[in-house]
Amino acid sequence: MNYYDKTKKDLLNLLSEFEKSSKTFDEKFNLLEEKERSINQLAKERQIGFPWLAKAYDEYFKLQDENIIDFLQYKKHPAVSAAMIVKEQSRIRREAEKDKRIAQYLVEYYENIAPFLLDLKEEVDIATKQERELLKEYSEEELNDKTTQFLSKEEYRKLPSVQRNQMALDRFWKRPKSKWLIGRIYERYIGYLYEQEGCDVEYVGIFKGFEDLGRDLICQKGNDYVVIQCKNWSQFKTIYEKHIFQFFGTVFQYKDENPDKKIKAIFYTSTQLSELARRFALELKIELKENFKMNIDYPAIKCNISKVDGSKIYHLPFDQQYDKTKIEKERGEFYCATVKEAEDAKFRRAFRYRQNKSE
Repeated sequence: MNYYDKTKKDLLNLLSEFEKSSKTFDEKFNLLEEKERSINQLAKERQIGFPWLAKAYDEYFKLQDENIIDFLQYKKHPAVSAAMIVKEQSRIRREAEKDKRIAQYLVEYYENIAPFLLDLKEEVDIATKQERELLKEYSEEELNDKTTQFLSKEEYRKLPSVQRNQMALDRFWKRPKSKWLIGRIYERYIGYLYEQEGCDVEYVGIFKGFEDLGRDLICQKGNDYVVIQCKNWSQFKTIYEKHIFQFFGTVFQYKDENPDKKIKAIFYTSTQLSELARRFALELKIELKENFKMNIDYPAIKCNISKVDGSKIYHLPFDQQYDKTKIEKERGEFYCATVKEAEDAKFRRAFRYRQNKSE
């Protein structure tokens, strides 16, 4: 008997036991609670669900509802109309519950065979109520400046540019961020490290999103290429072999499309891999950088010189053109850590893109 047949048999035995029971209403109710715990435990142990499992849940909840209906109909002062309403509403609820569980199990199944889908669960930042109230204080023109997301009206209007922009940057780093933004910043950080080693870095994950096929960064130095995947996850989460398989597949495809290039694969993560995933990475020749934490004090401000008119412009990590701005050291461009460094070097803050196309 295979894994799923055994699970199905376990659930059907539970339901059969209940139906044959001749216990009192209270005893049946207690039995239902016990069976609910058993069924939930079985579901947790068999997370890749199939429609039969949802049907088992449906049958189980139907038994619960029938007990309520029986109680309403046969109590000392029967409530027949209420029992009929409960019966109809219970049917509707069970159908919705069954459809929901089937959908949940399908999602879990797809996530199991395509782990990059896990990253889709949270793609955007959601402003807090306090932040939304803060933005109401500004005019439409002022809202074009992203620093208004981090400053009060008084701070924004009264502070000199160096202090105002630095305060916004400091709060950007301290503010809680979505998983999507955390992942994006981690990719920027790893890319920055390779840029400092003289590599030309293509930020594939940032510009192509989930079309990157797991290739977050492609770093080139001469004829040497490094394909990188970045996972900035909680220290309590573990990278499993499915993530290594996915990365290996996309690296293999890249090598197949570029047979003349010398290509290396590296997997960066802020957490660690399971022992099996680690062994697979070794066999598949994927270099691992485990527990690789990000240093938020790294110089993240981009100081760029316009190729159109020579304007010296700096971009903060939340500015519109930040990711499109490439730093070329040979042209006198650089990264710096503070707004003061940028402005002391005669760079000004970037305008909104549509107002100054030269940027």
